[in-house]
Amino acid sequence: MHKEIDFENDIEHSLLEQGGYQKGDAAAFNKDTALFPQEVVSFVRDTQPKVWERLIKLDASKAETVLLDSLNRELAAKGALTVLREGFKCVGKAVRLAYFAPNTSIDTGSAERYAANRLTIVRQVHTQSGAIPDIVLAVNGLPVATLELKNPMSATGWNVEHAKLQYRTERDPKDPLFAFQQRCLVHFAVDTEQVFMTTRLEGKSTFFLPFNKGHKHGAGNPPAEDDVRTAYLWQEVLARDSLMDILARFLHLQVEEKSVVTAKGIKRHRKETLIFPRYHQLDAVRSLTQHAKGHGSGHNYLIQHSAGSGKSNSIAWLAHRLSSLHDANNEKVFHSVVVITDRRVLDQQLQNTIFQFEHKLGVVQKIDKDTQQLAKALADGVPIIISTIQKFPFISQAIRTLEQQGKGVAISTEGKRFAVIVDEAHSSQSGETAMELRKILNKDGIESAIAEQLLDLEDEDLSEEAKKGLIREQLKRAKQPNLSFFAFTATPKFKTMAVFNEPGPDGKAPFHHYSMRQAIEEGFIHDVLKYYTCYKRYYKLIQKVEADPEVPRRKAARALARFVTFHDYEIAQKVEVIVEHFRTHTRHKIGGRAKAMVVTSSREHAVRYKLGFDKYLKSKGYSDIKSLVAFSGDISLKEDKDKKYTEVSMNNGIKESELPEKFATEEYQVLLVAEKYQTGFDQPLLHTMYVDKQLSGIQAVQTLSRLNRTAQGKADTFVLDFVNEPDDIYQAFKPYYEVTTKDEDTDPQQLNTLAYTLEVWKVFTKEEVSAWCEIWFRNRLNPTGGEHKKLNSLIDKAIERYKLLHEEDQALFKGQLVSFRNLYGFVAQIIPYQDSDHEKLYTYARFLLTKLPKDTDTRQVDVDDEVELKYYRLQKISEGAIDLKAGEAEALYGATAVGTGQAEEEVQLSTLVDKLNERFGTEFTPADQLFFDQVRETAVANEQLQQAVMANSLENFEPVFNKQLENLFLERMEGNEDIFVRLMNDDIFRNIASQHLMQAVYSQVKAKANAEHTEGACHESD
Repeated sequence: MHKEIDFENDIEHSLLEQGGYQKGDAAAFNKDTALFPQEVVSFVRDTQPKVWERLIKLDASKAETVLLDSLNRELAAKGALTVLREGFKCVGKAVRLAYFAPNTSIDTGSAERYAANRLTIVRQVHTQSGAIPDIVLAVNGLPVATLELKNPMSATGWNVEHAKLQYRTERDPKDPLFAFQQRCLVHFAVDTEQVFMTTRLEGKSTFFLPFNKGHKHGAGNPPAEDDVRTAYLWQEVLARDSLMDILARFLHLQVEEKSVVTAKGIKRHRKETLIFPRYHQLDAVRSLTQHAKGHGSGHNYLIQHSAGSGKSNSIAWLAHRLSSLHDANNEKVFHSVVVITDRRVLDQQLQNTIFQFEHKLGVVQKIDKDTQQLAKALADGVPIIISTIQKFPFISQAIRTLEQQGKGVAISTEGKRFAVIVDEAHSSQSGETAMELRKILNKDGIESAIAEQLLDLEDEDLSEEAKKGLIREQLKRAKQPNLSFFAFTATPKFKTMAVFNEPGPDGKAPFHHYSMRQAIEEGFIHDVLKYYTCYKRYYKLIQKVEADPEVPRRKAARALARFVTFHDYEIAQKVEVIVEHFRTHTRHKIGGRAKAMVVTSSREHAVRYKLGFDKYLKSKGYSDIKSLVAFSGDISLKEDKDKKYTEVSMNNGIKESELPEKFATEEYQVLLVAEKYQTGFDQPLLHTMYVDKQLSGIQAVQTLSRLNRTAQGKADTFVLDFVNEPDDIYQAFKPYYEVTTKDEDTDPQQLNTLAYTLEVWKVFTKEEVSAWCEIWFRNRLNPTGGEHKKLNSLIDKAIERYKLLHEEDQALFKGQLVSFRNLYGFVAQIIPYQDSDHEKLYTYARFLLTKLPKDTDTRQVDVDDEVELKYYRLQKISEGAIDLKAGEAEALYGATAVGTGQAEEEVQLSTLVDKLNERFGTEFTPADQLFFDQVRETAVANEQLQQAVMANSLENFEPVFNKQLENLFLERMEGNEDIFVRLMNDDIFRNIASQHLMQAVYSQVKAKANAEHTEGACHESD
């Protein structure tokens, strides 16, 4: 296949032989109407004889002309996609131009009408403007797609870029065949390696999107067996059934309207975009629906799609498909689809998109009032329900309220199946709230299972009603046979991958994957690490008091670091760096519209930054930069405790809900944030981020990814980081750049160990837990006054015992209780059995934690008055790209060791001050290796650890070792504070060190034991 015509022949042959097409005649094309008129007439005459008879009766000589004129007028008014889906009017009758595949096989007439569609491939059509596209695809005489083909192996060596150039320079957008929405709905530029597409030709401004499968988690296409890499386009995507499905259920018009301020006032700008699915979207939706159709409900799917993947459209398409999905027996697979989202923009987009497919109201209902509205929607069987997850726990209460008002509703889940689409998996689908959703949507299934499991609790010291309540709570955690979850996220956590574990093509979760690397390489998002600069801070602290107060070592370290962070001089210096950098480098980007975000570590930090910004801008007389600040609640500063600062007051009265829209205007350039707008905030003009906050893991990815949105004129991004090390950011991003792997699942045995550890404290008794659960599970929704008092008094007994513990032990007990709560909440979702003792302790623990006194450590350290900043300077230490293609990503780990805490050691404040002076300037030396060697030798000599090595596998030894590790570090802390602080504050650094040490200790103890055993055997033989 060395010539372009060979390429063309091959595609035509495939579509005619396997693709369900017929060969069309280029000579039959009408240049003026851009139709194949005889194809149109034949289709109407053959499939709608009554319409044709009416036309003949009116005037046989003009029947074809009348039909085609009516079609042309409605195409001009409505566009080709609407006419294909809804038909057009002619002589007072509705005429269909296409029939689409029915959802079931019950109506044989629908299947016959669908079979009557005639798809044709036509080569070398001559258009009105003189263009000759290589291939035109038509449905019943209406052109719907064009292809421009290039063969890099031909004499010209032309490739897909030349095909795109041809569309831009030789295809007139005013030509009837190429006019937007009028005839062809998509145009493909194709060579043997890649495919690009566009739905709108705009001359040199034509924008093409890649339509490639992706290769090794990046752009491009994988090699094909005995074929070219792009064969999937005509063999899969453009095949008859596939193309008709895209026309019926995927293509849609997206309309954006916004206000634009002009010299003459505010004008409304309307932008129309015809959305054709990208390959990964098409593949994801079809793979999910095919699996659900074949396997039914009861599956949890993870769709790991990067930012820039077009998630909103994917969710809309999936919701629509699932709501009308039927199995091989023509039974509905799901009776309702529930979309869980916190994004308001998705609500309207879903409704608008699905309305184009269904063209009727009531298919989608947004729950925007109260929980009663949600209860009614579920009871009425609304096909697609959009809600936040927070409304589900209150459904039972809402139903009772409606009954009291005489508007009773009954939510029956018997025999009903639900699909739950989760917009952002690890924020929406977690904790007790998500469990309540499962309980509501499988109410009848859970109630029927209770009867079966009651016999297993014969020995349980609970009443019949309490046993039922206990089982009900346990069952809501597990997979529900009538529920399927479809969870979308770009950054799955370990728990997410463990819960949404339906295997994909490679036998592992996620079920479908579109990587960050592919999104970057295909140009859908920017690489936010390409231009990354980190500054390091060096500072000296001197004491203002001569006497050294004795303070706990770690708390003093944190307090001193906080003092430096909040010192006005530090913030003033950073504000200067930020403002001058923005004015010099960022302001002129994106046509002078570029914006920046400053990420601060706390609300106080954000307030001080805002004050520092305003002060610096005023002192310099700069009027070209204005900032907004975003933080929750109100806060006072230590030096002015009577003054309350709020987001609204600092932004001159701009309401919280108005802030995103105000920031989008040309009036504001910089947004200062504290725990807000770091996830889900979509502002394409964000170009630069100034980071003054410790970031790690998913938080680092989500925060920096605020910059990755594309916009016209946005060529790059920039990050200036005052706090984090480049390697830490690399470690955070790497797992999500290509493929995310998950380590082995958490061992449920840890729950038994942790439950026993908690009992040993004797803060509570098993009898008290059972007594508390008896009341809770018997009548949790409406306890009497006496029961409420009893619940509190039972917990108060534990509170009094807790108060008798030393402060260090209190912290340790509390940490272990939190660990048990978190571990059980996770493990209970993935283990195939229930444990009533754990369920009782979990439920009791959740409420005990709410009543435990807050941190009672009387030794909290305040060093502000005891030290002052001697000098502070910023020095740029690293500049350039962080290359994510290098290295291997580490697997995501789940819960392992239980919560631990250690007693604080009293130290002289001056010791810490000296070490902090060195902390940010020290390069690790051979002395640091000595520190690790000493830790290892101490561990090897520890009898308890020796016994643990001999009794356990390396995997089971890990939690025992980790429990001892902090003690080992503390023992060697003196003289090693620099590395100790890094170990205590940097999770990634600590994990690498602890893994290395654990394996070294395990190997050394084993080797020593084996050597002793061998020596002993030799003595015996002597």
